[in-house]
Amino acid sequence: MSKVTEEEIFAKWDAGDTKEEAFKLLVTAYQEKLYWHIRRMVHFHDDADDVVQNTFIKVWRNLDKFKRQSKLYTWLYRIATNESLTFLQKKKRKGTVAMETKDYDLSADLKADPYFDGNEIQLKLQQAIAILPEKQKAVFNLRYFEEMKYDEMSEVLDTSVGALKASYHHAVKKVEKFLKED
Repeated sequence: MSKVTEEEIFAKWDAGDTKEEAFKLLVTAYQEKLYWHIRRMVHFHDDADDVVQNTFIKVWRNLDKFKRQSKLYTWLYRIATNESLTFLQKKKRKGTVAMETKDYDLSADLKADPYFDGNEIQLKLQQAIAILPEKQKAVFNLRYFEEMKYDEMSEVLDTSVGALKASYHHAVKKVEKFLKED
C-alpha cells in the first residue's frame, strides 16, 4: 500500500459521505507509530492497546475541530501523549504504578509480557526510562525513538523549545547515570 497523505485523508473527510473511509486511512497510516509511542510510555501491550483505542476515539470525536494549523501527526501525537499521561496518572492514583522507584523491577514485568521481545540491554534502557518523570519520559521518547524535531515536539507537548531541550538533556543524564550504575 502506498503512503497516504494528510491531504488525501482530509479530502475524504471533508467530502462528508466518506468520513469512515478517511478515518480508516488515518488509522492505517498512524496506528503502528502511535502504538509504539504509547507503548514506550505505558510499557505493556494491553495497556498500550487501551490507550491507542482511547486516542483514536478522541481523534474521531475531534477531527472536525482540528484547525489544520499544525501537521496532523503532531496533533495525533499530542492526543496520544496526553492519553498516555492520563492513563499513567489514573494507574498511579489506583496505586498500581510503582515505576518511579528504583526498587520496582520493570524487567520482571517486561519479561512476563508475551509481547516484549527485547534483550537485556533493551530491558535496562526501559528501566532507566521508567524512572524518569512523565514529562521527561515523553520528551525522551519523542526525541530518542521518534527522532522528532524540537519544534514539532513543542506543538505536541505545548512547551517551549528551550524547555524541551533542557528536559531532554536532564533525561539523557539520568538515563546515562542509571545505565552506568550497574
